[in-house]
Amino acid sequence: MDRLKLLILLLALATGCSPKGGQVGIYPDYKDVTVPCNIAPLNFFYSGSCGIPTTVFKAPGISFRTRGRNVCIPERRWAQLLEAAAGSSIEVSSSVLGSWEIQVSPDPIDEYLTYRLIEPGYEVWDKVEIEQRRMSDFSTTTLASWKNTGNSCMNCHIHKGNSSMFYIRGPKGGAILNRDGEIRKLALKDSTMVSSTVYGDLHPSGRWGVFSTNVIMPSFHTLGSLRFEVYDKCSDLCVADFDSNEMLTQPEFAKAGKFETFPCFNADGTEVYYCCADTVSLPEKIHELHYSLWRAPFDAESGTLGEAVKVDGPTGSVCHPKCSPDGRWVLYTVADYGTFPLWHRECSLEMMDLVTGEKADLSAASSDRSDSYHSWSSNSRWIVFASKRGDGQYGRPYITHIGEDGTASKAFVLPQKDPHHYLEYFRSYNIPDLGTEPAPYDWEKTGQIWQNTETEQFN
Repeated sequence: MDRLKLLILLLALATGCSPKGGQVGIYPDYKDVTVPCNIAPLNFFYSGSCGIPTTVFKAPGISFRTRGRNVCIPERRWAQLLEAAAGSSIEVSSSVLGSWEIQVSPDPIDEYLTYRLIEPGYEVWDKVEIEQRRMSDFSTTTLASWKNTGNSCMNCHIHKGNSSMFYIRGPKGGAILNRDGEIRKLALKDSTMVSSTVYGDLHPSGRWGVFSTNVIMPSFHTLGSLRFEVYDKCSDLCVADFDSNEMLTQPEFAKAGKFETFPCFNADGTEVYYCCADTVSLPEKIHELHYSLWRAPFDAESGTLGEAVKVDGPTGSVCHPKCSPDGRWVLYTVADYGTFPLWHRECSLEMMDLVTGEKADLSAASSDRSDSYHSWSSNSRWIVFASKRGDGQYGRPYITHIGEDGTASKAFVLPQKDPHHYLEYFRSYNIPDLGTEPAPYDWEKTGQIWQNTETEQFN
């Protein structure tokens, strides 16, 4: 372990961020949570002085007992518990902590979760990887790695049906687009754009992508309680036509006095939601930078955006809208100001009914630290998001169930085979993104594409 990682661990222990000592409890906290019927075992350990506890799991017609501080459930036995308890609950009885329940929803979650693994520092990036995890077990596949891409930065992965995309930045890089199994490397930029594309989404048809093109500036705060800010010097919207290799820009979405960013399609691809703010002098007036939620109709024949209107309801500075696949909800983050919620402790998730305009109740899933970078399951019953709850430093993937009325259940962290994993792993899980299909490539194929495939230019 290097000096920096050892220092971080010592600081966490000194400030009480680690649950390994003190009052008896379990970590991760899987008490009274609602889980999908296809989730991996919720392994945990007992913290504090508790001797050698006994833990019993019961579901209709089946029970399972463990003895010891580390509770690691065999996958076969856990699958039997889930099957028996689907639509009801698993009762957990502990010899030192009493009883609690794990509600098992019959709603499955998408089988694959993609995320970026990155150190949580804000000065530099190094040794970045993109990994894909099966939700029903603990198996993972590395999709892209610093090891064979010149230690390039990789980010902004997107899933939409059988298509997906992520960026490898820098020399030989480009947007790696998987469209129904066909892999391409694209330069999503033309001479009219202020930069290459950054944030975006894929149209349900697979033909189109909607993106923002941003000139991004980092800045450090001078106040000890604040750390780091990222803001746009300029940002516009554009549309990519993957059939004709064209970038389509419109003056209405590239105004000098506006910042437009974070576009996404609605469920059927007929509208684009995005965030827009009036320009201010930056970084001096960063606290006056407030983004609102907007929407514009999208013509899937021509790839053009229609007249935009502001969406009433959201307050604060809105980022990263994501529409639910059933067309009912739009989920977004809200911070006090700015466009980079990752280091805003006050950043939280909000969700609005697209029919009534009413906000849903996400209080059970919320925390006192940054909750951001969210993704929908294809059945609109689950979201996964990155949360810095706990130590305030490391982003970890949390899962919550969304009821038909929009009410969220208590959020729980993605289970790991080793229940100590999150306390001993010094990387953040960044931009967790759900998908129904595994990526048709791994890190070796991605490295070959990066090294040997010509980047397709766009007009």
